Amino acid sequence: MSATVTPIADAHARHAATESARPATDATTVPLAWFDGALVPGDAMQAGLTTHAMHYGSGVFEGVRAYATDDGAAVFRLPEHLERMRLGAEMFALPFNPAQAAEAVLATLRANRHRDAYIRPLAWFGEGSFGLDVEGHVPHMMVASTATHVHLNGTRARLGVSRWRRNPADSLPPLKLCGGYVNSILAKREAKARGFDEALFTDREGRVVECTGANVFMVRDGELTAVAHPDALDGITRDTLLQLTGAQARAVSLEELLQADEVFACGTAAEVAPVAQIEDRHYGDNPVTRELQALYGRVVRGREPAWRHWLTTV
Repeated sequence: MSATVTPIADAHARHAATESARPATDATTVPLAWFDGALVPGDAMQAGLTTHAMHYGSGVFEGVRAYATDDGAAVFRLPEHLERMRLGAEMFALPFNPAQAAEAVLATLRANRHRDAYIRPLAWFGEGSFGLDVEGHVPHMMVASTATHVHLNGTRARLGVSRWRRNPADSLPPLKLCGGYVNSILAKREAKARGFDEALFTDREGRVVECTGANVFMVRDGELTAVAHPDALDGITRDTLLQLTGAQARAVSLEELLQADEVFACGTAAEVAPVAQIEDRHYGDNPVTRELQALYGRVVRGREPAWRHWLTTV
């Protein structure tokens, strides 16, 4: 075990000491996390101060969801999430084994007895010398799970068009690379400072890209369209909806989006989130969005037999 993160044995010892000082009723609230091959108390781990990913963003992550189904907990589209994570890790030459990661996800859910859960796998480069080179830094991986957290809180979101541009794909690949999300943080902070819930990225030509952590769809005259842009993440929820509906995917201008009858954002955390407003444009009822919300809800909980192959039983 590297010195990058506190060794597991030390973590267990420190956790035990901490728990002895806590009220007994609080001890059961600490979830376990999978770290480098072992399940450990999630609040006991520490990263060293020279951790490469902390300084330079040299990590890759995924957001994955588990759902309670009639047959027990199941993870939605786990292989697709881990394949995207593998592609991101490959960019850094960061070792990543999707089969091991899948086992870690399931082990973490079982250990925490989570059914409806948000799952965060993270792989990163740890301690070593300062500098951009990743060589000589020990790779690590963890998986944490928590009770379901919805990115846009399940409400009709209000979007502000960001003055920041999305990272262009020819500068930073549209994958879930840790450092790339600084862009999203800046945009979301700006949007919330202006009274909105979320930010919408557009490019210099006025084409819609995506939100800070979700893809975008629109409905006009009953026709469903997925926004397509080379700088946007190839979202798994977006792909799910495209397969479920047969909708077209194409470039969409901001002007066209503002003229739509309905707009919604989608992502693993957001699921299908109706949009109430973009800047000064207010949208009315969202009947198509509600229908898709209901369909998506049935699919992820295993109630649509044709799509059960997307579920990995915990």
